[in-house]
Amino acid sequence: MTETHSETSLRRPVTLDDVARHAGVSQPTASRVLNGSTRKVNDAFRERVLAAASELGYTANLSAQAVARGSSRTIALVISGISDPYFSAMAAAIMRQAESVGLRVSIAVTDRRSDRELDLVREIRGQQPLAIILAGTGFLAPHPVDALVEELRRYEETGGRVVLVSRSDLPFETVAFDNYEGARQLARGVAGLGYRSYLLLGSGTALLGMQQRIDGFVQGLADEGVQVAADRIIYPEFSWDGARRAIESLDASTLRDVELVFAITDDMALGAIAGLRSRGLSIPGDIAVAGFDDITTLRDIVPSLTTVHVALDAVAEEAIYRATTDDDVLTRKTVPAYPVLRESTPGV
Repeated sequence: MTETHSETSLRRPVTLDDVARHAGVSQPTASRVLNGSTRKVNDAFRERVLAAASELGYTANLSAQAVARGSSRTIALVISGISDPYFSAMAAAIMRQAESVGLRVSIAVTDRRSDRELDLVREIRGQQPLAIILAGTGFLAPHPVDALVEELRRYEETGGRVVLVSRSDLPFETVAFDNYEGARQLARGVAGLGYRSYLLLGSGTALLGMQQRIDGFVQGLADEGVQVAADRIIYPEFSWDGARRAIESLDASTLRDVELVFAITDDMALGAIAGLRSRGLSIPGDIAVAGFDDITTLRDIVPSLTTVHVALDAVAEEAIYRATTDDDVLTRKTVPAYPVLRESTPGV
């Protein structure tokens, strides 16, 4: 027997998601119509949403109305870590951009734990910020995201917006930078300086963006006719200490054959430099070193580090725009990353 709508509604209340699907519009659009947003909605869409709400018997949520009307002036930033110089720089850039448009930023740190990320999003959703920005890198291996997506979808139902920065493992607005192409161009640049023997430091934690940097670097070398043996790509702990320990644990014969060490972050590159110096090697006299991110603290490093520049201010500007815009039809935005050759790779 066919189940009627009234029978279905006995089991659960009608949600904003139900109304949006019935009207054929996005959740944010339905929210703006039903929760009293000041953001303008196309008249045809408005009529469809109102008709769907009436047909389904939808009742608006009062807290949802408060968010949709723009009463919240806080953006919640959920970030992988804050002690890492790259992530602290990203957080600072997002905060500056938010403040420039009169918004505040609260920060929560996941420590790259998916269970903690879910718990934080659940807590933040109850606080009803204007937007949630999730910044970091998605996991390479499959990990459970259904519960996280459900929490974020429920948050969107109340009129909030979700934006991802530097990750692409969830179905929401995304601002990324080109890890693969940035690393590929760096590899082509250093290969053009004459380097032929490499050691690559990846991440012991299976992070998608970090593997893209390894893959891009390998491809860039291949473009220049240079092959990297599998045993010359190692995956230490994803940290300064991890890179240092990895270098210190290598046998002397391996290091003798290496002309350039590429690390997937500047922080790890600096750890590698510390490990090389502890073994009595000079940079770049004995071994050249390159990183990725162009963190601000590099200005104090001698020799200056070859790296890939990521325009964090541009990333932050795009993320805040997407967190506050009225536009419901946005495409994935990729901010270019480009190599900067400095003293740590003078050429051979």
